[in-house]
Amino acid sequence: MRTAAPDSDDVAGLRPPLLAILIISAAALAYEVLLIRLFSIVQWHHFAYMVISLALLGYGASGTFVALLRRRLLANFSRTFRINANLFGWTAATCFLLAQQLPFNTLELFWDPRQVGYLLLAYLLLFIPFFFAANCICVSFSRFGEMIPRIYAFDLVGAGLGALGIILLLYLLPPQDLLRGLSALGFVAAAISLWECHPLPRWHLALTYLALALIVCLLPERWFTLQGSQYKALNQTLQIVGTRILEQHSSPLGLVTLVESRNVPLRLAAGLSLNNETEPPPQLALFTDGDAPSPLTRYTGENETLTYLDYQTSALPYHLHSPTRVAILGVGGGSGLLQAEYHRVGHIDAFELDPWLVWLLTTGYADYSGWRWLQSRTKLHTGEARGLLAAQQQPYDLIQMSLLDAAGAASGGVYALSEDYLYTVEALGMYLKKLQPNGLLAITRWVRLPPRDGLRLLATAVAALRAQGFVEPAHHLLMIRGWNTSTLVLKNGRFQAAQISALLKFCKERSFDIVYYPGMPEDFPVNRYNLLPQPWFHEASLALLGERAADYIDRYKFDIRPSSDDRPYFFNFFKWRTLPEILSLYHRGGFSLLELGYPILILTLIQAVLVSLLLVLLPLRFLKSRCACCTTHMRWRVMGYFLAIGLAYLFIEMAFIQKLTLFLAHPVHAVAVVISGFLIFSGIGSRIAGRLPNAQRLRYLRRTLLLLCLIAAAYLVLLPLLLATLISLAMPVKTVIALLVIAPLALCMGAPFPLGLTAVEQVSPGLVPWAWGINGCASLISAILATLLAIQWGFNRVVVIALLLYLSTLLCYPEAQSADRRLHSTASTRQ
Repeated sequence: MRTAAPDSDDVAGLRPPLLAILIISAAALAYEVLLIRLFSIVQWHHFAYMVISLALLGYGASGTFVALLRRRLLANFSRTFRINANLFGWTAATCFLLAQQLPFNTLELFWDPRQVGYLLLAYLLLFIPFFFAANCICVSFSRFGEMIPRIYAFDLVGAGLGALGIILLLYLLPPQDLLRGLSALGFVAAAISLWECHPLPRWHLALTYLALALIVCLLPERWFTLQGSQYKALNQTLQIVGTRILEQHSSPLGLVTLVESRNVPLRLAAGLSLNNETEPPPQLALFTDGDAPSPLTRYTGENETLTYLDYQTSALPYHLHSPTRVAILGVGGGSGLLQAEYHRVGHIDAFELDPWLVWLLTTGYADYSGWRWLQSRTKLHTGEARGLLAAQQQPYDLIQMSLLDAAGAASGGVYALSEDYLYTVEALGMYLKKLQPNGLLAITRWVRLPPRDGLRLLATAVAALRAQGFVEPAHHLLMIRGWNTSTLVLKNGRFQAAQISALLKFCKERSFDIVYYPGMPEDFPVNRYNLLPQPWFHEASLALLGERAADYIDRYKFDIRPSSDDRPYFFNFFKWRTLPEILSLYHRGGFSLLELGYPILILTLIQAVLVSLLLVLLPLRFLKSRCACCTTHMRWRVMGYFLAIGLAYLFIEMAFIQKLTLFLAHPVHAVAVVISGFLIFSGIGSRIAGRLPNAQRLRYLRRTLLLLCLIAAAYLVLLPLLLATLISLAMPVKTVIALLVIAPLALCMGAPFPLGLTAVEQVSPGLVPWAWGINGCASLISAILATLLAIQWGFNRVVVIALLLYLSTLLCYPEAQSADRRLHSTASTRQ
């Protein structure tokens, strides 16, 4: 019979701090989401993957730490739990503020070796809070082994509530205030653990912890001021004498900043022809997360003041057609609305994701933006553009998409890991279906050299036209380019001679180069006004519309394969064959060839694997001597089991975030609903599994995993059709449907971890923290690996790989019976 680990609190009737576990788990996951938001403001969003890896690295390191110091940590469990909860409270805010002081700059990472050191230091600083939070959970598993399923249920439910709560709070409070609040939760968890662990709580300690929580909340606001990268557009603009911030509003979608320049006029008119002679009206600059500037233009109802907007490449469709009903995807500061106003469009449906941009345009600065002259013909829709457009019943004469990202960020590849569902084959196909016969779809992008996204857009458009039954795509598209923008126009019908004449006149008057139009002569001057070393865009258009398009895509320097809903990484152009060229430019600042997102993801994966190997293998030397019943065979089974479920869980979770983003018409809603749904229902699944007798657990696991595979396989086939059918329902109804879709999967996915950890506790209690650490390290790798696999193969294959991993756990389930047989066999051999 196994004796309990020594614990000085046993005499006082020690109990597990379940509510404190729930709070610390909620705080840790909320902190993870908050760091992603904070890094999007001070750096760029691709650091989301670094933040996720930081969180999961903390959990992996915690398992190793507790495995090595288990007896010492459990000697006084209550004190150990309180110390770690308090340390989470102290370090959550402090470590971020210290990391913010580092002179790290993403854009110098590839040619300044010091930046690697700064990045590593930031990594280590931000790892610390997650390590302390994970210690609270890990020592609880080790101390109360017989209650692992119940503890795990509170852990998961708390994490799910934290994910949902932080998203809701980001609509109400700025992120720096929430940083203080999450730090305070660490002290609150320590105080509550005193009440839970002891029948007679120590009031003086509890009140001390609560006082510390209050002090953190009352710290001066200036201590928490965010310091954005000096290379972001906002900080560069604020260097101009006389600039000032007029408004700043925060939400989960971004930090919206409105800037005025009193001395030097702001001039934001993307792709404006050099032939333009009309001065734009006064403008204010709108920034999202310190980047992606767009103008808020003063409009007084005088149409002639908007003439300059007719000298952008995006004005082309208004010269090919006289639309009466227009859809604009992405309002920004309203330039698209003013362009439609200049051309006297009768009805405009405008779609904007960020409600603060809509508020500034229609309420906060309505007099400045001229909303009184726009509102009679304009209907604004707030939400994800593609989902909202799909719900519209009446077709359009023109659907316009123009420059939904920043030029500088795009050229640096900082959006490379961003999933974008507006530029996929399925999205373009849906837009075409929403057009009247002979209606136009116009998409404007930045000109990047060497060409990348313009060519991917063209390849995606050709695939979309073919998917919609247009046998000869070459007759249904045309493309032009200026000095820094290009516009692609697709037609729900064939272009007529009069439209080609209008195209030629439009480009000649504005000195825009024509990339392609149906019937273009071979000797047409395609590189006349905005000279390039060679006519790359024209050559690509001929190749992509020809019979050898696949060969051209394969041979091209960058990845320009058509983007799809299953592989929605429109802005990732990295190819391994270009890596030697990138390395040769390491010290030469060849920034136009560098795609930052993908290489950073690869570097993060490499360091995650190396650190995980260290954390998993380091304890083995000590565990051999401390666990008499811990055979090599059992250690390999434990490692295989928890490695597989750690990889598989996040594979499926990330795939379903992707699959439900379109359905919920809002990426933030999708993240909140999917993560909280998976965690909460997995917690319920864990609780159900924990109630089973030991003899039935392996059989239950087999049936659960078989059911999981059947449900997931059915979803891969049926879910896209189901969600497309229900997409027009109201958001509350769709949220409930999404949770109902998630529930069966998550209930099944909640069983393997607690069942496996309980089995380990029965066979070899010393391996419990090690198993927890393996699961954390596997999750660390899977968060990054899932994205890499999805970029190459798509999310459907990621789900299939996850199911195979789950089935593999049946081969290495660490059951006590097999361990006893192994020990008996070993003993017989020695005799």
